[in-house]
Amino acid sequence: MTETGSRLGNFGPNWFSSVMGTGILVVAGATLPAQPPGLRVFTEIVWVCAAVLLVALIIAVTVQWFRHPTVARGHARNPQMAHFYGAAPMALLTVGSGTMLVGKDLIGESLAVDINWVLWTAGTIGGLFTAMTIPYLMFTQLNVGPDAAFGGWLMPVVPPMVSAAVGAMLIPHMAAGTGRTTMFYGCLAMFGLSLIAALIIITMIWSRLALYGTSGTARVPTLWIVLGPLGQSITVAGLLATHAHLAVAPELAAGTEIFAILFGVPVWGFCVLWIGLAAALTVRTLRRGMPFALTWWSLTFPVGTFVTGTTQLAVHTGLPAFEVAASAAYAGLLCTWALVAVRTARGSLAGSLFAPPGAGPVTASKDVREK
Repeated sequence: MTETGSRLGNFGPNWFSSVMGTGILVVAGATLPAQPPGLRVFTEIVWVCAAVLLVALIIAVTVQWFRHPTVARGHARNPQMAHFYGAAPMALLTVGSGTMLVGKDLIGESLAVDINWVLWTAGTIGGLFTAMTIPYLMFTQLNVGPDAAFGGWLMPVVPPMVSAAVGAMLIPHMAAGTGRTTMFYGCLAMFGLSLIAALIIITMIWSRLALYGTSGTARVPTLWIVLGPLGQSITVAGLLATHAHLAVAPELAAGTEIFAILFGVPVWGFCVLWIGLAAALTVRTLRRGMPFALTWWSLTFPVGTFVTGTTQLAVHTGLPAFEVAASAAYAGLLCTWALVAVRTARGSLAGSLFAPPGAGPVTASKDVREK
């Protein structure tokens, strides 16, 4: 087998997390309260990179299914890799929203909206499919140990939350009437679908950490994925509040504005707590020699949703503190993205990121101190 064939043979759906992590730079940067000089041009360049990367990965997946169908089907039976099928629909949705926010400057608003509709439709169908099928596989086929819960379990159920955010952005581009109202309630339903499932899984992750500790491996960065559904839920609440007056009665629209704040601020507070915990556990594992892997992209997209959620709180509360927090979080996102992107490029050229995924369980453990 040639080197290219070997790489395609071991190619997994987790590669789409690189599109998510790159695309969120565009979305977060385009909506940031403070717009420093050069940021718009930067987001345009990054949007082009994310779009090209998405197309390249779609082609790679297509070729893999034709040339290595057994390997491609095998990912669904891998207890670690199966959850990352949720990355593909989120990659479509992230690039779609970036197209409408930034790509319109390069290709025109009408075409940008049309592309976003296509990507939103495909991403929403794919996301609802993973939200149903991957948990079903967990319940019926995959062997799951008592210490198996990790951040990757959130990947299949988060896409509907991303669909809700992008769908809320599309509401102003719909004609007034039943369709627009249906979109509003559909986004609200996907918000609940994803949030409740995510809260269940986050509770299991907390329990796993308390009872068994971390794995001490490159799986530790997936703890940052917890920020994904939480930060995105704040974003959805804010976007729906912004556009509710176009789709529902005035009294309900006023209620969504209140909900965006009373829901968003407490969840934001927990996000800050989790950032502290996840950062401490990540640094602890790094100091013990954590190897680089594609799981490091978990340091990007979830943080980006925290930025967009903080931005929505800044919009709806008018507090400068949230504006400062959003800018600070975006600066951190830029740093982590640059680090992970460079390491991914190096690993791709060296071929180390194309090793076959492990199928065995990853054991969690705590420190053992001698008395």
